[in-house]
Amino acid sequence: MPHEQVRQPIDPQPQRVDPQPVVQAPPEASEARLRQLFDTQFDFVWRSLRRLGVPELTVDDATQEVFLVVSRRLGDIEAGRERSFLFATALRVASTTRRAIGRRGHHDDEAVDSLVDHSPGPDEVADRQRARAVLDRVLESMELDLRAVFVLYELEEMTMAEIAATLELPPGTVASRLRRAREAFQATVARLRGAR
Repeated sequence: MPHEQVRQPIDPQPQRVDPQPVVQAPPEASEARLRQLFDTQFDFVWRSLRRLGVPELTVDDATQEVFLVVSRRLGDIEAGRERSFLFATALRVASTTRRAIGRRGHHDDEAVDSLVDHSPGPDEVADRQRARAVLDRVLESMELDLRAVFVLYELEEMTMAEIAATLELPPGTVASRLRRAREAFQATVARLRGAR
């Protein structure tokens, strides 16, 4: 008798392979990472918001908003890209904050001026306030896309490559925006000097 082959029936439902389960970091690791980001990047976020046009009286609230977003999206932040995420978030929070202030139609600059710094002398405080006010006026006059590149390069001292990665722009675009921002900065400073 010839050898019969036994055929296996074909399963109409192929075996499904479950995707790899999402591995969540333990809560302690997430808390530690958030704490580390807060401790090391708080000043960067605060300065960025301030330089992106958030008034001094609301910059603390805006900084808190950035870190609230970070706490909710911590799992989405790639290791090594934290500063990029923080700056992109700060950019959005600054934009939202400025729009909200514009809708209210007022600024509390007088309240800021009434704050007293006890450590340096009055002349130094006045010089710092004038310089800060001039810088704020110059930065406010720039388009936001130019201002972001200018702040990161000139004030935060990031490299062009870091800025390109942070803002997710081609290096040529970063260079072009920096050149235009410098031109706008120089023109505004010259205009302010001429107004004296």
